Amino acid sequence: MKLDRTILITGASAGIGAACARLAAGYGADIILTYRRDRAGAEAVAADVRAAGRTAQIAACDISDPAQIEALFADIAPDTALDLINNAGIVAAKASVTEMTPERLQQIFSVNVVGAFLVAKHAVTHMRRSGSPGNIVNVSSTAARLGSANQYVDYAASKAAIDTFTQGLADEVAAEGIRVNAVRPGLIETEIHAKGGEPDRLQRLVHMVPLQRAGRPEEVAEAILWLLSDRASYVTRSILDVSAGR
Repeated sequence: MKLDRTILITGASAGIGAACARLAAGYGADIILTYRRDRAGAEAVAADVRAAGRTAQIAACDISDPAQIEALFADIAPDTALDLINNAGIVAAKASVTEMTPERLQQIFSVNVVGAFLVAKHAVTHMRRSGSPGNIVNVSSTAARLGSANQYVDYAASKAAIDTFTQGLADEVAAEGIRVNAVRPGLIETEIHAKGGEPDRLQRLVHMVPLQRAGRPEEVAEAILWLLSDRASYVTRSILDVSAGR
């Protein structure tokens, strides 16, 4: 599989985003990676990309801030052939719906939904101006199907919005040669569980997975990169579960 474009990956300092950057470099892509707080993590990923012989640019970008998203795209050369992995997202501590505050909901949706919309908006605008139609993969979650009751219903709802957004945007831009798809990871070995206050979540829930194990970020990354590649040239408006059957 060959990827000979520049891939913008939001939230690439760890987890699935970092795995995408490292694997994509091995497939020949140059990388622009964003982070919100973990500069050291982003630097480590960029070093691995460069060690693979590809270029890596790092940008601090809180995608809940529209001005930072605009600044991110202003720094991308206008003629760059660009693909997007719309990965950045957050989760809050486990809670029931009756415990969720307006502030929490605003934060979750400002990053996971509004931020993702705006990043994709700017990516499409860039693709049109550059004259090089690219591909977008949005990172959703199987939580969008399962609901995550008594855990993260707000996160699940935000990812359900990403599913619908993926389909609608795909319809809008397909005639221009821009493909838009999504992946829904299941139980994956990343830091997001600890950030949600449940570091043991994988061990507690893995018995529900038909394959009886958690997934690795690299397994999700391979699916994402396939969707970006020419091997998926007839695939758009699709949502691919990477969840071991759950």
